[in-house]
Amino acid sequence: MALFSLSIDELRARQSLKWRTYDHDVLPLWVAEMDTTMPEPAKAALLDAVERGDTGYPHGTAYAEAFAQMAADRWGWQLDAAAQVRRAGDVMNSVLAVLEAISEPGDAVVINPPVYPPFRQVIAGYRRCIVEAPLDPAGRLDLASLETAFAGPAQPKTYLLCSPHNPTGAVHTEAELTAVMALAGSYGVRVVVDEIHACLVDPGSTFVPLLTLPGGDQAISVTSAGKAWNLAGFKAGLIVAGAGATGVLADLPPLAQQSSGHLANLVHTAAITDAQGWIDQLVVEIAANKALLASVLARQVPAAGYTPAEGTYLAWVDCSNLGLANPAHDFLQVGRVAFSPGVNFGAEHRQWVRINLACSPEVVVEAVTRMAATLTG
Repeated sequence: MALFSLSIDELRARQSLKWRTYDHDVLPLWVAEMDTTMPEPAKAALLDAVERGDTGYPHGTAYAEAFAQMAADRWGWQLDAAAQVRRAGDVMNSVLAVLEAISEPGDAVVINPPVYPPFRQVIAGYRRCIVEAPLDPAGRLDLASLETAFAGPAQPKTYLLCSPHNPTGAVHTEAELTAVMALAGSYGVRVVVDEIHACLVDPGSTFVPLLTLPGGDQAISVTSAGKAWNLAGFKAGLIVAGAGATGVLADLPPLAQQSSGHLANLVHTAAITDAQGWIDQLVVEIAANKALLASVLARQVPAAGYTPAEGTYLAWVDCSNLGLANPAHDFLQVGRVAFSPGVNFGAEHRQWVRINLACSPEVVVEAVTRMAATLTG
């Protein structure tokens, strides 16, 4: 049975952000929630814990150990869970904890716009300065742009990388990441990488963990099972230090490791341990939705620019040639379909939208039909 097979009526009964933000007649394809049910092993772990009243505080390293085993099995990444991994809250709370450990207020942090909006929020909100190193026109990492940022007057100490990249879906190659680490090393910049989309890579494509590359022993990865297994309602993340950066773990803020819950840790551990096959099916369905979106756009909205990327379940669509003053706003007001506005990811991307493809094929087709209706309406 397809994972993305829930009816619209079933989905509209949900109380979560995706389905409660807009009016009932709006089709929501914006925030990164999936239109699927919980993986059975995760659901069973939750129900078992609730049944026995096991609702106390988190304990132990099972989540870290499960992640280390998955890393070895999927990517050949050998980790010492006890020495290198610490549990924390969700990924952005993990980023915050790491920034507090390795930088001071006023320090500069480099990002690659267009990029996940909370990157800006956490940097600016905790009194660090943002330095932009934009992606190249093809949506790939731009080494020249990065070097300009690293060598600039702000003298950044930290680079916050998104891998795979949100919103473009780019899966950074081993060559790209190796060059990035060499450049960061030459300028004394610590790399912190958000790898929450690591498992969400198309079949046949390869995700490369940053910490496995030369120089990666000095980097920090933040991750969670929340995105790939659709468990955002259970906040539990992991901070993973390179073998030469474990001292950072001792410098984390005092409560950083207490910001995840016991049930969340149980659910995430069960998903990673026993629902790997679920992920394997999921990425096949996502890849099919990417191909479907490209095909339906070509027929109904041919002026839209979209090239399927290998990572994430997010589509980054260029609407510059559609003649709309504000594409996301117009699609919402006229077509009654909600996408994430491109401007949220970068000031230069007001004519772009991000579309969530973790939905049924029927919803993908309906979303494009509503885009086309916006143009004619």
